[in-house]
Amino acid sequence: MSEQDRREALTLLTSVFLVAACGLIYELLLATISSYLIGSSVTQFSLCIGVFIGAMGIGSYVSQFVTTHLLRWFLTVEILLAAVGGCSAWALFGAYAYLGGVYYGVLFLLIGLLGALVGIELPLLTRLLARYGALKETIAQALSFDYIGSLLGSVAFPLVFLPALGMTRTAFVVGLLNLGIAVWNLRIFSSRLKNSRLPLLLCALLAAFLGFGLIVADQAGRFFEKRLYDDEILFARQTPYQKIVVTRFREDLRLYLDGNLQFSSLDEHRYHESLVHPAMSLTINPESVLILGGGDGLGVREVLKWPMVKKIVLVDIDPAMTKIARSYPSLKAQNAGALDDPRVTLIHEDAFTYLNKSGALHSVIIADLPDPNSEALAKLYSREFYRMIRRRLAPGGMFVTQATSPLFSRDAYWCIERTVAAAGFATTPYHVYVPSFGDWGFVLAKDSTKAPKLTDTKLTGLALKYLTPEILSVLTVFDAESNPTIVGPSTLDRPQVVRHYERGAKRWE
Repeated sequence: MSEQDRREALTLLTSVFLVAACGLIYELLLATISSYLIGSSVTQFSLCIGVFIGAMGIGSYVSQFVTTHLLRWFLTVEILLAAVGGCSAWALFGAYAYLGGVYYGVLFLLIGLLGALVGIELPLLTRLLARYGALKETIAQALSFDYIGSLLGSVAFPLVFLPALGMTRTAFVVGLLNLGIAVWNLRIFSSRLKNSRLPLLLCALLAAFLGFGLIVADQAGRFFEKRLYDDEILFARQTPYQKIVVTRFREDLRLYLDGNLQFSSLDEHRYHESLVHPAMSLTINPESVLILGGGDGLGVREVLKWPMVKKIVLVDIDPAMTKIARSYPSLKAQNAGALDDPRVTLIHEDAFTYLNKSGALHSVIIADLPDPNSEALAKLYSREFYRMIRRRLAPGGMFVTQATSPLFSRDAYWCIERTVAAAGFATTPYHVYVPSFGDWGFVLAKDSTKAPKLTDTKLTGLALKYLTPEILSVLTVFDAESNPTIVGPSTLDRPQVVRHYERGAKRWE
């Protein structure tokens, strides 16, 4: 094999490696965007990956009909991938923001196109590589580089691309990488191509467009997000765990995580006072408090109103959330600088993992976690999770969790209550009206045979805006539309709470 042949073969093998990485990143990117916009991450990933792989099969089948000009066809596929893949994130956000009901049509069209183009690539490259060696060696090398490239893409997307670039920038960067592969092959194989000027000109124009998209990605993202959020966006950041967005309308400051409202400054006190103070009051000596979630610091603010508290451990998986809560002026003002209190210890870890390995006991444990709208979050509402919480409660301690809406997600709410009870707790379900959320539910629990009573709560000396003894006496009363339903507990093996939550959400769409 001549030096030129070795260089061409190495170029093709490297192309196999890179196009596999790009293809997998597109696949994960579209699934991630769909999970962010629609929710139900397992469903979205299953649909996206399934359709993508099916489209790859169709592309592989179609490749057999390409019998001549294999190199030109490969270059054409790369340029098309750069154009479609580079604009895919914009297209999905735009479809969701402006087209609404046809979102899934756009999603599956993009997945189908990208999957089919990726499916065409490997057979073409394998046939091109066959010119430089035996067929069995060519297939083995091509598949090896393809699988290793896929591994690189699967690792790089969550650890590098998504946290560093966000979703729209990632699409443009990977599109430029596809374009770079095309240009590199154009240069290496220029002697085998009759006319490479036209493809190079096309690549230059597309590179300019993708580069422009990369530069204005943030502005375009804000443009689409304005359609998703009613108010002015003050802050937006994609982290490895979630999309954090802060908005404001007049005096109303709002925090969204992955598009889901976490609080409104106009009424969050109703939620956080109801979450924190009954559990604190009914504990004999609430010196040590564990808060799971609540990285915004608002729950910590309420806990700090109790002078006997000596230690607060806040476990939130996302360090970016607590950093913003400590440094972003509007959020810090809302939580009164609670996360900077010397009694507060911040731990950035998954709550399930932390409980599984921690042996510390706490007087009060507060679960201020996102709603169970995905299988990833369902473990934080499982019987196994609540059993770990029970083992971490000091004698006479109290546990409370937010439990979504007993009106809008009725079965999900009562599923959470039954799950807490199945873990060995005596439970007291109660609910509060929060204007920005609607009717919102909580479950108060004690490791005892006797359920705690909200009417025993003492609020003397606390600077509260909402809770009063009179209100506490009616919070445990549920009307005919939100009273208990016949549901079973949710477990790690059978996360029933997600199905209940999804059915409730569809009912009110």
